[in-house]
Order: sequence, then structure tokens, then C-alpha cells
Amino acid sequence: MSTNNPNPRPGTAPRVSAPARPPQRPGASPSSSVPPTAKRPAPSTSAAAKRPAPARPPLVKPAPKAKARRARLLVSKVEPWSVLKMAFLLSVALGIITVVASIVLWSVLDVIGLFDKINSLMTDIQGTEGGAAFDIMSFASLGQVASYATIIAVVNVVLLTTLSMLSAVLYNISATLVGGIGVTLTDD
Repeated sequence: MSTNNPNPRPGTAPRVSAPARPPQRPGASPSSSVPPTAKRPAPSTSAAAKRPAPARPPLVKPAPKAKARRARLLVSKVEPWSVLKMAFLLSVALGIITVVASIVLWSVLDVIGLFDKINSLMTDIQGTEGGAAFDIMSFASLGQVASYATIIAVVNVVLLTTLSMLSAVLYNISATLVGGIGVTLTDD
């Protein structure tokens, strides 16, 4: 070990029987690479304190940002069974929304007193000599409104499911004639 070189590296030359290894970092020469079997001595604390840390270039350069990819596709066939399942589930959800919305709307109208005002208006129009007083609750009670909304929801489920299935079959027939709908997909 010489005193002039603060960081001696034994075994820096490649072995004779083995081919020279490629450099590990960009810009490093093959003669400066250390074989993996050679051990480096630990640097002394005084030598490490005097020597600034060398600036290392990054091992891997980041890839340049790629442009957005685009793909033009054709929807040439729609599976009628999957359309049937999706249409059924969505129409059931729409039916539940219809029933709940009609009950909430009836409750709000009852709370603000609209039905009482309609009854008094009809009594004023009919007069006192008309006989029995008009009562809108006999036509539109909460139970009747919920029943009507449920019937409408069931009819809508059947109609929307049938129409969706029929439209999927008609789309498949027309797609065989004209090729389908073109869709452009992009990668953002």
C-alpha cells in the first residue's frame, strides 16, 4: 500500500483468463470496474472527509414521454344476452327510483297541504247544494299512489328489457350490412 494513493484498489485489472467486463456506468472504462470477487478496503475516515463525493450519472435514463396512442375500433356485434341482463338491472333500478320518487312526492305534497287546498277548491266550485263534499284522498291516497307507481314500474321493466334486447338484435343485423359503429380510443 502506498501513501500517495489514498484509495488503493487491489485487483483493478481484469483477469487474464476471463474476458473484460463491460462498464457498469455510462462513461466508466472497463479497466476501472472491480470484479465482484475482489473486496474493496474500507476507506479511512480522514481520507473520506477530505474527498468530495463523486457525482454519479443516473444508471437508467427516464424514458421520454410517449405520445397518446389511438386505436380505431369497430363495434361489429353486441351480445344480446349481456344487453338483456344489463337492461333488466337498469330498468329494475329505474322502477325502484320511480316508486320511491312517487312516494316522496306524495308525502311532500301532503305536508305542504296541497290536497286540502284542492279539496276546498272543489268544494267551493261544487257549492253547498252539490251533496257530498269532494275528497281527493279517495282517488290519490298514499297506498293507491304507491300501487300505481309499482304497476307502472313493472310495466316499464318489461318494456325496457324487451326493447333493449330487440335493439341489440337489430343492431347486429344492421352491423352485418354496414360494418358497425366506429370508435376511437385514446390513451391519456
